[in-house]
Amino acid sequence: MYLIRGQNNLELFRSRYPKNKLCGTIGNFDGLHLGHQAILEKIKKNSKKYNAKTIVFFTEPHAAEYFAKIRDENSEMPPRICPWREKVKLLRKYGIDFAFFLKFNNSLRTMTPENFISEILESINLVSFTVGDDFRFGQNREGDIDLLRDWGFKNNILIENTETILFDNERISSTRIRNALSENNFGLAESLLGRPYTFSGKVVHGQHLGRTIDVPTANIWLPKQKLPINGVYAVECLLNDREIQGIANMGVRPTIGGISPVLEIHLFDFNKDIYSEILTVKFIKKIRDEKKFDNLDMLKLQIQEDISIAKNILNNAHDS
Repeated sequence: MYLIRGQNNLELFRSRYPKNKLCGTIGNFDGLHLGHQAILEKIKKNSKKYNAKTIVFFTEPHAAEYFAKIRDENSEMPPRICPWREKVKLLRKYGIDFAFFLKFNNSLRTMTPENFISEILESINLVSFTVGDDFRFGQNREGDIDLLRDWGFKNNILIENTETILFDNERISSTRIRNALSENNFGLAESLLGRPYTFSGKVVHGQHLGRTIDVPTANIWLPKQKLPINGVYAVECLLNDREIQGIANMGVRPTIGGISPVLEIHLFDFNKDIYSEILTVKFIKKIRDEKKFDNLDMLKLQIQEDISIAKNILNNAHDS
């Protein structure tokens, strides 16, 4: 998959792929849930019909993150289901040909719907454009499907929107998934995503504190965006196609005076150097919230209890 990083790289994209017809869509696509997947399937179907390639537009940062920062420089960002690198990886997995990463800044925020069409959509050879059931665009969200249809009709471009995708009679949305994850309802999150909720990242060096209390951990690099989970979890991990059970802590580690969030995983019955390897973590069940202990001995005792609970959870999950 070819990634177009911002409008400044459009000319390079056009020079490399001057004759490509494109079937496109646009959105945040946070989590690439079943509703998003329905949109991707539609543009892939259209690409076969028109002998075209597929392209997905998405913004970085998300609009909600941008406006939160505008309101208050120190405000906490809304959580993300997955960071943008994970999103790109998923788009590649779902067979998308091109991804167009639009930088959400003041210029994009103040762009009128008409200018968005003329400066961005008309800059590539679209033959179809598909949007979600709630899509709005342009300054103050003034652009809608009717404006797109008028433009499409005049330029012989198929404009479609998708039907609302429901689960248990409720609309599937990224917000609903974030809420499910924050409430530790991983079963519901999996049903809405169409796959288990996981997080993948590179194993990096930490403070090596775990070794001093006989609980070595793999530390995974985290993006600056907040994830919708926090606490201690029973997990199943994937490392080079090998499945390994373990326990994970997502948090700031208050007992040792931590500030920035860290994802630490203790892998059961495992003792290998895996620095710089990619580890995928599947969250099975939350054990407890993160809390501060008076000393490391108390922390060590709690971790041993957590490990025992996690092993019971994981054994029962496999037996059921």
